[in-house]
Amino acid sequence: MARPAQRFLRQFILKVHSRCDLACDHCYVYTMADQRWRERPVVMSRRTARQAADRIAEHAHAHGLAGVDVVLHGGEPLLAGPDRLAFCVSAVREAVGPRTAVRVGLQTNGLRLDSRFLRLFGELGVRVGVSLDGSRQAHDRRRKRRGGTGSYAAVAESLTALRRHPEVYGGLLCTVDVRNDPVETYESLLRFDPPAVDFLLPNGNWSSPPPGRGPGTTATPYADWLIAVFDRWYRAPVRETRVRLFTEVLHVLLGGQSAVEGIGLSAPPMAVVETDGSIEASDMLTSAYQGAAATGCHVATDSFDDALRSPALRAPEIAPDCRSCRLHRVCGGGLHAHRYRRGGGFANPSVYCPDLYRLIGHIRDTVARDVARLREEPA
Repeated sequence: MARPAQRFLRQFILKVHSRCDLACDHCYVYTMADQRWRERPVVMSRRTARQAADRIAEHAHAHGLAGVDVVLHGGEPLLAGPDRLAFCVSAVREAVGPRTAVRVGLQTNGLRLDSRFLRLFGELGVRVGVSLDGSRQAHDRRRKRRGGTGSYAAVAESLTALRRHPEVYGGLLCTVDVRNDPVETYESLLRFDPPAVDFLLPNGNWSSPPPGRGPGTTATPYADWLIAVFDRWYRAPVRETRVRLFTEVLHVLLGGQSAVEGIGLSAPPMAVVETDGSIEASDMLTSAYQGAAATGCHVATDSFDDALRSPALRAPEIAPDCRSCRLHRVCGGGLHAHRYRRGGGFANPSVYCPDLYRLIGHIRDTVARDVARLREEPA
C-alpha cells in the first residue's frame, strides 16, 4: 500500500503585533467572530520570536526544505518598531542557517512606512506589501483612522517613497468592494506601479455572508467586478502588473499547480504564530467562530509537525457538490474560511461559489478563444 504523501509547511506568518492603528470596518481580525486578540500580548516578545525561529528551523531541516517564506504580520507589524522586526528576521535566519533560504515579506497598512523602515527592509531583504483599496474615495470609505478620518493620503505618501525602492516593493493588496468601480479601482492601483496586485474577497461565510452574497442568490456581483478588471488587465497592450488571482487561475487551467490558498488543490498549508506563541491555522478562519484557527499547539512545547496533526491544519473537507463540479480542480472549493456554515462545519462549497464559477469560466473561455484564433492564423 502506498504511503500517504508527507505534509509540511512552507509559509510561516509571525504576528509580531496584535493591534492596529486603523479601524477598518471590514477587518476579519477585529470585527468578526473570534475576539481572542484582546487576550494576547500586544507585541511578540523576543523569547517567543526566538522559539518560533527555532521551530521553523526544526521543520525546514526535518523536511529538507530548500526555502521557506516568513511573513511579518499583525495587526499592524510596523507598530512593533524597527528593532523588534530586525530581531525577528535575524532570529529566523540564524536558526535556519545556510541550508535553507528564508524569504521574508511584510504586510502593512502603510501609515508608518517611512525612510527608516525602507532602509531597514532593504538591508534585511524584506519585501513589503501595502494594503490599498483603490482611489481616495474607495480607500477612505473603509480604511479609516480611529477618529474616523481617511488614511489614503498617508498611504499614498508611503507608496511614493516605496516606489523608489523596487528591491523592497512587493505589491498591493486590495479588498474588493463592489460599490467601487472595478476598472477605476484597478487603474488607481496602477498609479503606484505595483509589481503585483492581490485582490482579496471580503471574508464571510454562509452564516455571516459578505455584502451582496445572501443565501440562495444566483447573482454574481464579485465575479462581475473581477471580470471587468480581468478584461482590462488581460487586454492591455503591455503587461502592467501581475494580478495573482488571475495568474494562478490561468496557471491551473493550463495544467500547472497553484501556490496560493484558495486556488487549485495544491497549495501547501501555512501556519500562524500569534504574539503569545500559539500556533494556529490561517487567521482568516477567525471569521467563522471563536477558536476556529486554534491547533492547541505552542512554539515553546510543540513542533510544527505536531500542529499539522490538528484538525485546524488538515486539508479542508471538499463538499460533494464540489467534487462533481468540472471547475473544482481550479477553484479548489474556495478559501477554507468561506465554506463555513453554523451547525454544518466547513464541508460546504464556498459562499462565493457562483462568483468563482463565473469568473473561472470567463477566464477559461477567454483564453480558449484566443488559443483557437492563433491556431487558425496562417503560419
